[in-house]
Amino acid sequence: MTDMILLGTRKGTVIFDFINSSWRPRAIAHAGIPVCYAARDSRNGTLWASLDHGHWGPKLSRSRDGGATWEDISSLKYPKGARYIVKYLPTPDFNPESPSAQAKYADASVLKIWNIAFGTPNQPNRLYAGTIPGGLFFSDDGGDSWELNRQLWNHDSRGGDLFKGDATTENHWQGTPASIDYGIFEPGIHSIFVDTHDSNHIYVAVSTAGVLESTDGGKSWHGRNRGMLMDYLPNPESEWGHDPHFVTSCPSEPNHLWQQNHCGVFYSDDGAQNWRKVSMPDLGVNFGFPIAVDTKNGRTAWVVPARADSERMAIDGGLFVARTNDGGQTWETFRNGLPQDNAYDIVLRHSLDVSGDRLCFGSTTGNVYLSEDRGETWQCLANNLPPIYSVRFG
Repeated sequence: MTDMILLGTRKGTVIFDFINSSWRPRAIAHAGIPVCYAARDSRNGTLWASLDHGHWGPKLSRSRDGGATWEDISSLKYPKGARYIVKYLPTPDFNPESPSAQAKYADASVLKIWNIAFGTPNQPNRLYAGTIPGGLFFSDDGGDSWELNRQLWNHDSRGGDLFKGDATTENHWQGTPASIDYGIFEPGIHSIFVDTHDSNHIYVAVSTAGVLESTDGGKSWHGRNRGMLMDYLPNPESEWGHDPHFVTSCPSEPNHLWQQNHCGVFYSDDGAQNWRKVSMPDLGVNFGFPIAVDTKNGRTAWVVPARADSERMAIDGGLFVARTNDGGQTWETFRNGLPQDNAYDIVLRHSLDVSGDRLCFGSTTGNVYLSEDRGETWQCLANNLPPIYSVRFG
């Protein structure tokens, strides 16, 4: 287990250190700047934060001295000619057949750096970043420079190679509500994870499209959505159009993957070749955003459920965590130490993490909770923080 917790919040980066048997917060870093995501690279100890600066736009910031000092680095940039097909918010009066809704193209620019991921130890300088509007970037020099993965950007599922001209295939990548604040309705890559046993084996998850896999280091990509269901599609079993909220895998057993999806909790034990829905609505285990997987046992996972869609708050005013130890066949719920009255917390997709027996999550109401016993009992580490966007053990 680690002795550092990094929080990305609406107004900066907050770090907790475990000192003399207690967790102590440091002074906030990047004060006043929204931090979409913050994490530590276990290969070299570098801390990373994705800044969503309202004036300067998205930037990455890193610290090589454990958070004592930070440096902003050159922002990710789409290459000249990178375009995407404009998507439209599906409001009740939206008519996809109207002339105004026909295919239009826009030049891509980075609006949000939604996630940061790290390569395996045999790739000591490899990093990944997922963006809105749906680009996967990689760096092979520790973040000093970045390049767009064109094979994914040009994938047939999103219209083909738009560097060469207009779309040659149908664009199945729909927009995400997370992009509305940027004045668009475009997709985003929020989940990236690399197989700990094979650095060429990569998964990404797209809101809204689904899960894609590469087994050749990003040279080719294949959809991995069989078994997923999207209740509000004309064909719920469609190959594309799914809305995973967060997707992750077990580091020791990477063939075990989990996702908290808009339409339920899904689990795969065959490397995402097939998914099965493992929700348990009677216990409240269905809708939510984050999911965490045990570092050694791929059948064990945790979720923080919520009421769906327009309400998006704790269920019946009480906050709880649910755990399965058997691949979603059964679930247990845990409430000890969590508020059970007048709780309006929502835990966003990156705001739950696990390290050994420890779990930690933070909410949009600025509360941080920690468990030392695999989620069965909880203690509050902090109240009144800014809304929390990400929680990661360091």
